Amino acid sequence: MTQTTKERAVSTATLTFSEPNLDDGKAMWELVDNSSLDQNSAYKYLMMSEFFSDTCVIAKEDEKLVGFVTAFIPPEHPDVVFVWQIGVDSSQRGKGVASKLLNELVSREACREVRYLEATVTPSNEASQSLFRRLARDHDTECKVTERFTEEMFPGDDHEEELNFRIGPFKR
Repeated sequence: MTQTTKERAVSTATLTFSEPNLDDGKAMWELVDNSSLDQNSAYKYLMMSEFFSDTCVIAKEDEKLVGFVTAFIPPEHPDVVFVWQIGVDSSQRGKGVASKLLNELVSREACREVRYLEATVTPSNEASQSLFRRLARDHDTECKVTERFTEEMFPGDDHEEELNFRIGPFKR
């Protein structure tokens, strides 16, 4: 009997990687609330945990959520998984948790048909830019950066443009 993705939890050292459930939505929001990441509503994290759990990954250490990635496969682009947000608790920074989260995501059964991973990143977010370029190197594939959302598209004057990072094609 094979395990479904929801039943499967992958462990690395003291971290466990799995799909989120509704109980994890609150912890995801709290991790973001205690960081410099863009805060979405608590509802977003509940929705991602409920309806997109197969393309989201959480990392726990001793039952405490210490990292997550929220992502989805756009219906009009079934060969792409779009990463909405990655959060890593300050206690885990520099340990490669974000890379492990992304690698777990692209290895999921839900991403079996995925050839590309996309995400938007602001020009000042050098850490995320490095993360996605490293993912491309680790998978021996390309990382193409193009314009996606200009500053003018955002309300107010306090949001940088968002560049599109497209990693792939992944070799299957």
